[in-house]
Amino acid sequence: MEGIPHPIPRTVEEVFNDFKGRRSGLIKALTTDVDKFYQQCDPEKENLCLYGLPNETWEVNLPVEEVPPELPEPALGINFARDGMQEKDWLSLVAVHSDSWLLSVAFYFGARFGFGKNERKRLFLMINDLPSIFEVVTGNAKPSKDQSANHNSSGKSKSSAKSRQSEPQSKMVKVSQPSKDEDESGEEEEEDDEQGATCGACGDSYGTDEFWICCDICERWFHGKCVKITPAKAEHIKQYKCPSCSSKRARV
Repeated sequence: MEGIPHPIPRTVEEVFNDFKGRRSGLIKALTTDVDKFYQQCDPEKENLCLYGLPNETWEVNLPVEEVPPELPEPALGINFARDGMQEKDWLSLVAVHSDSWLLSVAFYFGARFGFGKNERKRLFLMINDLPSIFEVVTGNAKPSKDQSANHNSSGKSKSSAKSRQSEPQSKMVKVSQPSKDEDESGEEEEEDDEQGATCGACGDSYGTDEFWICCDICERWFHGKCVKITPAKAEHIKQYKCPSCSSKRARV
């Protein structure tokens, strides 16, 4: 399959570099080289696969004949669907399968060379910091960087969850707000300090970079995960009632 032999990655860093090289090649095929890629995926040909190579190139080729193959194989027969759907949908589908293949190759190397739990976790976190090929191809390539900015202005997610939003629409803090607002509303901040110190559901204390939400009825604070509220859901809630307050109102 690959014309130029590449050293087999053995460490977490080497596996990650292999992943990045293959990822770059696949992204080129589905973006800058898309016309060339499209032409090579002729539905009249046999089952074809899209391979990303460690040297940041790509190729469309038949699957290898050896069974089992040396590496996991990409999705087979991507050319057959080319003319049966919208081009952007077809490219998105190939992108999703390419993401899955990249992960399988990376963790194949991890398994082959005996990566332990911590090494696998480190490898995954390094991979997960990069946008997926699907996100790049569909134009949604920056979710991780913009996440904190989307929920309460950038930089506020890392500070302590003590103050409420000053806007009248709600009291919830989408991502915990800094205590620098204390000089503007001192008494209210002190009250929030007491109530925001621990989660009303699990009792755990506040931790940085966690999403918290405040009940508008009892004004207690909760981890979003404890009350099954995500930042995205919080954006559409005008008045939040915690499970306890919701059940009290239901009984009345």
